[in-house]
This record gives sequence, C-alpha cells and structure tokens, in this order.
Amino acid sequence: MPGNPEYPNPLVEQRADPWVYKHTDGYYYFTASVPEYDRIEVRRAQTLEGIAAAQPVTIWRKNDSGPLSANIWAPELHYIAGRWYIYFAAAHTSETKEGLFDHRMYVLENDSVNPLEGEWAEKGQVVTAWESFALDATVFRHRGVLYYVWAQKDPEITGNSNLYISEMRNPWTLQGRQTMISAPEYPWEIIGFRVNEGAAVLKRNGRIYISYSASATDYNYCMGLLAADEDSDLLDAASWSKSPEPVFKTSEENSQYGPGHNSFTVNEHGEDVLVYHARNYKDIAGDPLYDPNRHTRVQVFGWKEDGTPDFGVPVKDGQLKR
Repeated sequence: MPGNPEYPNPLVEQRADPWVYKHTDGYYYFTASVPEYDRIEVRRAQTLEGIAAAQPVTIWRKNDSGPLSANIWAPELHYIAGRWYIYFAAAHTSETKEGLFDHRMYVLENDSVNPLEGEWAEKGQVVTAWESFALDATVFRHRGVLYYVWAQKDPEITGNSNLYISEMRNPWTLQGRQTMISAPEYPWEIIGFRVNEGAAVLKRNGRIYISYSASATDYNYCMGLLAADEDSDLLDAASWSKSPEPVFKTSEENSQYGPGHNSFTVNEHGEDVLVYHARNYKDIAGDPLYDPNRHTRVQVFGWKEDGTPDFGVPVKDGQLKR
C-alpha cells in the first residue's frame, strides 16, 4: 500500500531538500540543505533507516566572498563515469549584494572511491542561456546521453522559476538545446510564488517521470509530475505532459505540511521509496525560508494500473514496523 509508514519519520531532522543515492557499493548516501546554508554534508549507511544515526561529514564549506559565499542550497550527489559529483546552488555576496535569490548552479568533483574522503574540486558554474536565478539541478542518463534538469528564471517570463532540460558535454558543461519543459500555470503552482523547482527523475514502465515542487515553501508547497515516453525526444517540450493536479501535498489529517523537494531511491526490499521534506506544523513565524524544521522523511510508494506512480499522502510522524 502506498505510504506504508515503515520508517521512523522524520528520518533526519532539520534537513531540507533531501537527496538519497544508493550506490553499487551497497551504501545509501545522503545529503541535504543544512539550516545554516553554509556547507555541504554527506553521510552514508548500509540501510535507509541507518541514515538517521550516520555521522555527517562536511565535505565543502562556502567561500568567504564571491559567487560561492552564501545560501548553499539543495546539494545532490551523483556518480558519473567513475567520479563523484555534487550539484548545488550558491549565491554571491559582497559589500553591495545580500545574495538572496541571486543563485547560480555549481559542481564539485571527487575521484575517490568513497566520497566522504579525498578532495573535492570546484569545477565552476554550470553556464546556461541566461545569467539569472538558477538552482536545483539534477542529472540522469538515458540511452547513453547525460541530461541536466534544472530550475531557472527566464527574464522574459513572469514568475520565479521554470524547469529546463539540456544534454551535457561533460558533468559540468551543457551542450545544444536548452528546452523549457514546465512553467507554473495551475493555481496550485503559483501560491505565494510562481515556482517550478526541485526536479527528480524516475524511470519506469516505458516512461520517464520528473517530479518537481511548486508554490511557496510554506504549507502550500507540493509536488507535481511530468511524464515523457522513453522513446520520445526528451529535448522537445511537446514530449512532456504535466499532471493537472498535485501528486503529493499537505495532509492536515496527518499533520504534514508543505511536502516537497523530493528524491527517489529503492529500499533493501526492492521497493520504491519517496524521500522528501515537510514540516509537522502549519503556522510559521517569519519567512518560511529561515524556519529550520523542514525534516527529511521517507515512505514506500506504489504504482497505479496505468503505470503511473501513486505517492499516496504524507504519513504521520512516528514508526510502524512491518
């Protein structure tokens, strides 16, 4: 049954934008935004539940000034062609710039076997068609091609961020067309802010799904879903369809508010798992961005008869074993 709460939730407190990657070495690797927005941490465990007790290792800290000096957001860890990469967003601070909502996207690289060890090199900014607010990059490989999906503000379009896709020449450089595949349009995508962000890729049943998050980061935050046939041209906007309703949203009954910015993994039993953040209260004092209590949560999800994912509803805090 989708959403069967077999894990202790929250899994990790005060970790927003959670990313879990299961590697071929048998470990689950976890990274997320920290409340201070000043560093990138990675931890690993042999089980999903073990992430909760795993010791975080700080693998990189923000620079003292310049483009990589503020608001380190939403890191993701990927293993590509024998090397580890972390994709993240950072803002630029100076005497005249505060750095908020001035983000660009960057890449770190490490050739160690264990990403908690070795040196992380700054590969620089991922350059896109515009020099504008950009964040929440993810990558995936399909039929030998490495794709990059991200959120960015087009200066010519009203709103905060849209979703784009491009091929990559290497893990830090785009090449060819950059296609917008989603812009905030439905009422549930434009509450507070006109936002599409936080993409995550899921390949199943002959389709490629991209989940994403929409609206302001309070209780209105929710997940949408794009889908494309695996045989289609992924760089053609017409290949992608959007669910007209959110696929995962606030549950007042379960006291889970603003679920989103998810990732996907598979647990030790081979079941599909949704990893996401949410708060367990609705009312927030001040700017939601600086409320630290977006906690990492995980739950198993299933599939509908038509082959589409069924995420269910965010489960209550607590634990129910099999």
